[in-house]
Amino acid sequence: MEISSDEMKISQEVRKGGIRTMPFIIVVTLIVSIPTAFLIFSIIFCLQDYESGEGKGIIVLWLTALFPEARPPHCHPGAANCVQPNGSQLALLFASFAIMSVGAGGIRPCSLAFGADQFDNPENPKNERILQSFFNFYYASVGISLMISVTVIVYIQMEAGWIVGFGVPAGLMFLSTVLFLVGSSLYVKVKANKNLITGFAQVAVVAFKNKHLTFPPKNSDGWYHYSKGSKLVSPTQKIRFLNKACIIRNPEKDLNTGGSASERWHLCTVQQAEALKALIKVVPIWSTGIIVAVTISQNSFPVLQANTMDRRLAGNFKIPAGSLSVFALLTLTVWVGIYDRIVVPWISKFTKRSGGLSLKQRMGIGLFISCFATAVAALVERARRGRAIHEGLADNSTAVVNMSAMWLVPQHCLTGLAEAFNAIGQINFYYSQFPKSMSSIGVALFALGMAVGNLVGSLIVGIVDGLSKRGDRPSWVSSNLNQGHYDYYYWVLTILSVANFFFFIFCSRAYGSCEEPNVWDEGEPMKEEDPHAYEESPLRNIAKSKESPLIHAL
Repeated sequence: MEISSDEMKISQEVRKGGIRTMPFIIVVTLIVSIPTAFLIFSIIFCLQDYESGEGKGIIVLWLTALFPEARPPHCHPGAANCVQPNGSQLALLFASFAIMSVGAGGIRPCSLAFGADQFDNPENPKNERILQSFFNFYYASVGISLMISVTVIVYIQMEAGWIVGFGVPAGLMFLSTVLFLVGSSLYVKVKANKNLITGFAQVAVVAFKNKHLTFPPKNSDGWYHYSKGSKLVSPTQKIRFLNKACIIRNPEKDLNTGGSASERWHLCTVQQAEALKALIKVVPIWSTGIIVAVTISQNSFPVLQANTMDRRLAGNFKIPAGSLSVFALLTLTVWVGIYDRIVVPWISKFTKRSGGLSLKQRMGIGLFISCFATAVAALVERARRGRAIHEGLADNSTAVVNMSAMWLVPQHCLTGLAEAFNAIGQINFYYSQFPKSMSSIGVALFALGMAVGNLVGSLIVGIVDGLSKRGDRPSWVSSNLNQGHYDYYYWVLTILSVANFFFFIFCSRAYGSCEEPNVWDEGEPMKEEDPHAYEESPLRNIAKSKESPLIHAL
């Protein structure tokens, strides 16, 4: 599996598609329920496949293999007279990339959140441990599927051709969609909050309108508007400004007879304010996942390095350069099983936590290991480049140096270990910090962070390339690895990773505890036709007395 610099550029452009579709993905998962969104994106996902960790619109791409008119004539690599693809052929190709972005970007957060909903039972004392095991083995199953894609599926494509190679995963995805539909009546289905985005906007607008209001006394009842039957009768003190969105200024004007808000753009519920707070609070910690995503997404450069190294394993068998990433996946999968079955029961004896380590500790350990992953990559590349120059291969970018490609395995293993800690910790953290109606949005934050990480990675490469080649010097990320300095590039990533680790520590302390269970009951909205809701509410007493300092302040 030889990958050229042109193919690297195409793969980087494909990765950027994920973040461009994320706003659309989030809107869809807000408007419809998770099972419905899962079905929609499963159908789209039938047009999508993975090869070497890269997505391709499988059915659309399959057409390019099935119909000769959909692609340019076959041409040997390096030939000078190759026919270039026309506009229609390119449009078909890029359509597959667009379908990949929508399908993959939608099914990942929906499938993960939907699966967690099947096990989530707050009344179960072992609920935290059960959810942690689910997230661990879900991610492990993803690792196994990717290992199959970079080995078995690639082998089928190389031996049986692209028609069979793309047809097999398309058939498997179609089968999984059918199985999902067959079992749909057995699933736990959480009702979607269709007004979530509007609710966020309402909280921001109303809080700004009420900026002149003074806060009511602490532990006072009846000052805040909340849904009927909800345990959230007063907001938390973090991001306190948003609490003004649910302050009742004048009960007679702000509330209907049933106790509901007479005008939603003048009064919000405590639940709406707390949902927006939850989203704002996780943003700093979410941002620390961007740099580790940059590290995880470093797939193209190790492939170029492997192409210039001795890839023989036994006899004349050579491991494909693009398949070395299987060691990262293997490390991730094996470690997840060991951690869940062996490490957690042992650590829990000392930490007194059912999950062993806290979620923030898992994320922090992943960030710490990612620093070593890039540092090891820099040291290995320095040794490889030094060996190439010593052998007189500085001007020969395709020559193989006398150095085993197995030296790249440690950095892949460390990257897989970092992902096992940080990525799974992030997913579990987001899911635990949001109400169920926002679970898919919480998980989508992880996918969004990975997409942003891909963009940031491309930006870093562009900046390093532009600055390092000033003065007619070779670029650090030159297409000729022997003339470039990819070791310097890895040291840049190491410095950024170390800085990001300390930034995470700061954000983690500022966030506070995430171990205490959140009360996220959304209650039932007070209906106007329910006269008892208002009669039994302390709001009625406030309306009668009219001694509220808030009312006098108006």
